[in-house]
This record gives sequence, C-alpha cells and structure tokens, in this order.
Amino acid sequence: MTATLHDVAKAAGVSPMTVSNVVNGHPNVRPATRDRVLEAISRLDYRVNVAARRLRQGRTGIIGLAVPEIDRPYFGHLAARVIQIAGEHGYRVAIEQTASSRDQELAAITLSQNLMYDGLILTTVALGDADADLLRVDYPIVALGERLFDSPIAHVMMPNVAAAQAAVAHLLERGCRRVGFIGGRSDQVDMLSQRFAGYRAALRAAGIDVDEELIVDAGALDMRAGAEAVTTLRDRNVPFDGLFCVTDTVAIGALHALHDTELRVPQDIKVIGFDDVPESEFTNPSLSTVDPDHEFIARRAVELLVTQISGTVRPKATEETSSFRIVPRRSTE
Repeated sequence: MTATLHDVAKAAGVSPMTVSNVVNGHPNVRPATRDRVLEAISRLDYRVNVAARRLRQGRTGIIGLAVPEIDRPYFGHLAARVIQIAGEHGYRVAIEQTASSRDQELAAITLSQNLMYDGLILTTVALGDADADLLRVDYPIVALGERLFDSPIAHVMMPNVAAAQAAVAHLLERGCRRVGFIGGRSDQVDMLSQRFAGYRAALRAAGIDVDEELIVDAGALDMRAGAEAVTTLRDRNVPFDGLFCVTDTVAIGALHALHDTELRVPQDIKVIGFDDVPESEFTNPSLSTVDPDHEFIARRAVELLVTQISGTVRPKATEETSSFRIVPRRSTE
C-alpha cells in the first residue's frame, strides 16, 4: 500500500503541515524535526504526487514554446536558451512547431490551454493586427517576432531595421559598393520587410541607389535557397561585391555556392548574415553576422511569462527590443 503524507506525519510524530513544510523546503522547520521527517519519508518510501499537487495549485509547471521550424538553427538555439532559463524558474518547456501557419499559431494557443500549460511563448509569423481579438485571452502569452498587435500582449522583438542597416554599413565600410540582398521583400510588417528597410537605409546613407537586380527572393530561407540565390545573381550577369543575407542559414548556403565558383570570399565577395547561430563560427570562411542578443530575448520572454503566471501583473501591451552587435569574422575581412 502506498504511504500517504498522513502516514509520514504519524511515523515522525509531527503534524501533516510539518511534513508538507519539509517536502516543500520551507526554512522554518527545526533541523531535528526535519531529520525525523526525512527518515520517515525514506523508511515508508513516501513519494510526492507532484502532478496532483500542482493541479491543486492551478499550475502544471510546464510552459509552451511555439516556433515555426525547430530544425532551423536559429529556432533550435532559441529553444535551448528558453529551456535553460525556464528551468531556472522551475518550469519545463513543451515545444510546438507551427510551420509559419496562421491556423497552427492559433492552434498552439488552444493546445497550450487544453493541455493546461501555465503559459505560452509564441513566435508569431502569420498572425497580425487582424487577429488581435483572438489574442485577447485570459491566459499568459508572450509573443516573439516582428508582428504588431493591437491587444494587451507582452512582445519581445529584435531591432531588425537598425541591425540590418549596421550589417550593410559593415560591408560598405570594407569597400563594397555593389551589395546584394538575399531574402526577398514583404508587404507585411515582418522580418523580411524590416531587414530590407535596413538594407535600403544603409545604401541611401552612403549615397548608393538600390539596384533591383541585386535583390533576390530566397523563398524558404534555408541553405538551399541561399545557394540558389547566388546562382540567380550570377545568371543575371550583374556585378556584386557584397552580400547581405537575411539569416545565417541563408548565408551559409550562399557561402557554399560561392565556394563552387571562381569568386573568392572575402577577397572578391564579402558576406554577412544575421542571427549569430553557433554554426556561423565554423563555416569556411567563418561568417560575419549580427548577434541579436539571444540571451535577452529568451530571458525576457520567460521573465514576462512567469510574472503573468504568478499573477503579479495583469496582461498588458508591452514591447521590449533587444540590443545587437556586429560580429566580424573572416567572410568580411
């Protein structure tokens, strides 16, 4: 027969409340009493039913993290940081993949509630202003990404325009004058449109006109797309001496394609990416990139969610933006 908390209390000669205090690590228990309770717990093989206890408290100790693709280096790196930081707060993380789909982003909200997660960190790609009412839920949510919402939701963002502008300026400072943009454009307020705005601002600040022939839509934003974008530029027969790629994943594909040509990096073409994923340090040549402060993004997202879960603050429209820094490596020497 399974021992109960009352069995432990009787064996140790203390009240059930004292046993509960010992189990939960409360400091106001005398050492001798704590030792007696711990001995009874060991002797009776008492097991704490953590799930039941958390359900009585109205919490499960689990938060959700919804990202577009877990197999992309940036989102894998982000997930690892969120898991570590959530653990510091006593939470475990369940990961959901949304494939950048509006329906699946909404489903992630519903699923996290149905599974009784304590809250959700949601990377928003497809949701936008038109979905603001759908985010007015009595449930802790923190949004990541560039989409803007007219609803009381905490939001952690990157400085995409300023960081992209700095990345292109880095290429210009190293002598580039024909800088290609690999990523494409968007009519939405999203990562693509903001990083393109930064690209355009850097060129204009240097007195250089935007050449439409140097802009390539990378489609899926994966390594293959980056490699194909280089082929597209070469097929257009337009000169270029620098490449700004909207993600490191795209840039790694571009480096691979350039390696198979007579163009040398960085002697002939200088390349910079965005995200500073761990793999960027180990390409050949190593990839210059933008570090968007992953630590801040993950930590603030978890902290904002935990404060909502604890009930210390009411959900409100909060926007926080990370810092950034240029990480120069061999691809732009």
